[in-house]
Amino acid sequence: MKNQDLLKLDPETQTDDKNVNMSNALARACHGLSLAEKRIVAIAIAQTDSVPAKNFVLGVNQGWKMKLEAANYAQVFDLDANTAYEQLHEASKTLFTRYIRVMEETRKGLKERRFHWISGMVYHHGEGWAELNFTPEVAPHLLALRSKFVTYKLKQAAALRSAYSWRLFECLQSWQSTGLWVVGIEEFAHAMDVPDKYRADFTDIRRRVIEPAVAELILKSGLLIEWKTRKAGRKVTGLEFRFTSEDARPREAKGMAKAKVGGGERIHGVPRSEIEAKARVGESYLAAAARIAKEKQQADTPLTPADVEGKIAMLRGALKGRDNV
Repeated sequence: MKNQDLLKLDPETQTDDKNVNMSNALARACHGLSLAEKRIVAIAIAQTDSVPAKNFVLGVNQGWKMKLEAANYAQVFDLDANTAYEQLHEASKTLFTRYIRVMEETRKGLKERRFHWISGMVYHHGEGWAELNFTPEVAPHLLALRSKFVTYKLKQAAALRSAYSWRLFECLQSWQSTGLWVVGIEEFAHAMDVPDKYRADFTDIRRRVIEPAVAELILKSGLLIEWKTRKAGRKVTGLEFRFTSEDARPREAKGMAKAKVGGGERIHGVPRSEIEAKARVGESYLAAAARIAKEKQQADTPLTPADVEGKIAMLRGALKGRDNV
């Protein structure tokens, strides 16, 4: 069997309903990917979701090829055709130079391992598709995983508009079993691909990386997140993230997604006044709020603290309820 014939994809399952699977080590590694490059890698990984493990033998030894079509890319990430063609073309070229950097603590010090995502690519300008050849080195982190791996539906991350948000999402998912990620500040900066110019001042990391990423994940990915710093004196040495999914909230909390914010009631982060103005005939407050919040996500409404205060308030109750179970 040739490696280009390796993957027999499942045409019946929508791409965004497939799983993105990767090892915990890869999820926490430094990727160095832009948002468009991240999208390409994620949609390529998702297409391997339903492939039998026995078909991956050659992929582990020789690498494997994956064909991505601009039309499918546009549909999954809700983009117009021109934007999809442009992103797929440009990002598939730059992805050729990207590599993964994994850091490992050993008895004799830190060990660093680097390997490329792809070893080659083809882009067909006339038909709008790209073919990527993934390297054998990345195969053990993506194919036929049985333990210590992250899995999530592609549609959980497809609406994200920030590479930082996506990276944080994957790092948190790698600690899903505990709902708690405690990480040193240097390890966090490494995993999130924080530029050197931000690392000197934690204020930059907080304002440019953590706060926007947390806000977007709360609003778009179904995660409820609370975070705080760990310090040695006045210096920030680490971070602590507590998180849960909305579906994992206590039963009594699921029916009441309400919080008092600034003197007004919000449901799913939407002010009551806005719900009353936009509700359809026969639509309940909860149903209207969920619909309006979803429409805001699809429109990529700029994130503000007010958009996420309601969910943050719910998070505190959800985390407290889970701890008491």
